[in-house]
Amino acid sequence: MATSRDAGRLVVCATPIGNLGDVTLRVLDALRDADVTLAEDTRVTKRLFERYGIDTPLERFDEETARAKIPRVLERIAGGETVALVSDAGTPGISDPGSRLVAACVDAELPVEVLPGPSAVITALVASGLPTHAFYFGGFLPRKPGERERLFASLRDLDATLVFFESPRRLASALAAIASSMPGRRAAVARELTKVHAEVVRGTVEELADAFAGREVKGEVVVLVGPPTGESATASDEDLARAVEELVRAGMSRSDAVKNVARSRGVPKSRVYDAAHADMDAGTGETI
Repeated sequence: MATSRDAGRLVVCATPIGNLGDVTLRVLDALRDADVTLAEDTRVTKRLFERYGIDTPLERFDEETARAKIPRVLERIAGGETVALVSDAGTPGISDPGSRLVAACVDAELPVEVLPGPSAVITALVASGLPTHAFYFGGFLPRKPGERERLFASLRDLDATLVFFESPRRLASALAAIASSMPGRRAAVARELTKVHAEVVRGTVEELADAFAGREVKGEVVVLVGPPTGESATASDEDLARAVEELVRAGMSRSDAVKNVARSRGVPKSRVYDAAHADMDAGTGETI
């Protein structure tokens, strides 16, 4: 237990995302020394405590209890207690209520110490094989199709790998939506990272949508979508229309040509359609 009553602080502790052996020595020391550990699910954290012989008191701190507990936690820290914060897995404050407690401590000018460790985001990003020069983490994808589509539209031209959490139950529909919105992109699905049945599936968004359609998926899932290719990022509408016309002249139906260009250039089919349609309106083609 903490012995200094004049140096209270919040200690944010990253815990394993699957393999209990991935916890750091600093985190174990912090959990042992804390006056109390706040956990999203005390049952999950108890398994870690039992593995390493930790007997620090555990208290529930999740979406349902955070609002009511934060004022009391601030009082305890201001009074000199050391409060450890853990999530179910990984680094607290990433798509969990811990971020609100950290912000509250910062606002109250109370010390916050963050101990680095496992992160599903970084682990999945490196394992995906996708570009890592920049990445965008979007947390959990919206459940409503309309909100999801608006999100994808806003990120379509971002020169970064997109990283999302998703429920196993919604994975198939999410991949289908991504394939429709950002066709041709390289992508990956990472699940059960660091566990015995860890899996990273890589391919185009269309290939992943097909691979997971109707498949029962279990475990924690991270979905990653690569940035637009250099060609798709710089392609003008005139370039897209010209590519469609070349395929049509080669004998392909206009509808198939639009699909082919969208897939090969990694741009939405609707954009290729509009570009080709505008080109025809200018008198260079036939009706699609």
